[in-house]
Amino acid sequence: MTGYLDLQALVHIIGPRFAEGAAERDAGDVFVAEHYDVLKEHKVFSALVPAELGGGGASYSAMCAFLRWLARYCPSTALALSMHQHLVVAAVYNHHNGRPGRKLLERVAAAEIVLISTGANDWMESNGSMERADGGFRVSARKPFGSGSPKGSMLMTSAPFEDPKEGWQVLHFPVPFSAKGLSLADDWRTLGMRATGSHTVILDKVFVPDDAIALRRPRGRFHPAWNVILTVAMPLIMSVYAGVAEAAAAIGREQAKKRGSDPTVPYLLGELANLVTTVCLAMDDMVRLANDLDFTMSLEVTDAILVRKTIVAENVLATVEKALEAAGGAGFYRETGLERLLRDAHGAQFHPLTAKRQHRFTGRVALGLDPVADAA
Repeated sequence: MTGYLDLQALVHIIGPRFAEGAAERDAGDVFVAEHYDVLKEHKVFSALVPAELGGGGASYSAMCAFLRWLARYCPSTALALSMHQHLVVAAVYNHHNGRPGRKLLERVAAAEIVLISTGANDWMESNGSMERADGGFRVSARKPFGSGSPKGSMLMTSAPFEDPKEGWQVLHFPVPFSAKGLSLADDWRTLGMRATGSHTVILDKVFVPDDAIALRRPRGRFHPAWNVILTVAMPLIMSVYAGVAEAAAAIGREQAKKRGSDPTVPYLLGELANLVTTVCLAMDDMVRLANDLDFTMSLEVTDAILVRKTIVAENVLATVEKALEAAGGAGFYRETGLERLLRDAHGAQFHPLTAKRQHRFTGRVALGLDPVADAA
């Protein structure tokens, strides 16, 4: 069974297989490598690439729904996959709006290459060093949180560079995983999402040619490119955590039914319903704002997305905690599954923007200020 399937049908075919062994992978920090092979077989990595460029032509909202359901089966697989998909969909948006993106999309469609992101950790400042070399740059850096990196084909990253005329900039560029000087630290030992393979990617004087530089932006200041990246990335990523919350709520309800005549159970299930509904409402509105990529990139849309991201993240955590409370003592056992979901859910708070950064961002937008930096 190869090629494209309807994503909604596919997730319920492969999902149960992906759920097998989840506890063992979690306990051993084992990356979901075999799942990537299955996803490649079904061309999921190119599903969002437009059909005219050789891809599956799936809609953005369909991919959000796919990731949300996949997270009910295996959160780590869904989260690692979301990191690839947000890079693809940003390229789709740019391609549809007259900016570079086509070449990357054609490469993904031709070979199901896996894109690895370091953008969230790099944010405004980026890290590392770039030195001028003949025909390009030599880049050295340590880039944490490279989800899916053991199966990575292309690293999409950035580094700071002090231009003699323009001053400090951040340069964005791709690096093949086959590049000399690129390696993985094998350091992904974490509280949750342990099977995502989000190792630190090490660049040791890796050569990046001049023509690979895709974007130059002032260091430490908000750039319009983030209006695309954040708007398309956050609904995909947070769809995973919405799926985690829904999975936890289902376990909590089932376990609560076993608690007999405990008079607190109806109250707990009522609270649980309100919390998971809040997650779903905010999540659905994030997808609505992205509007299957028919949106005008703007600070207003980005801000609205980030506000809802915080609401989703905070209520995902509250949902899983309430599910544990509703389950009672049974929920404290690892075999129930809530303990792992609770740990996985904690990852939601670390994706950009974290709550306090979002509060500041939103407040500065309301005041008509640059959302991240004061004027020099």
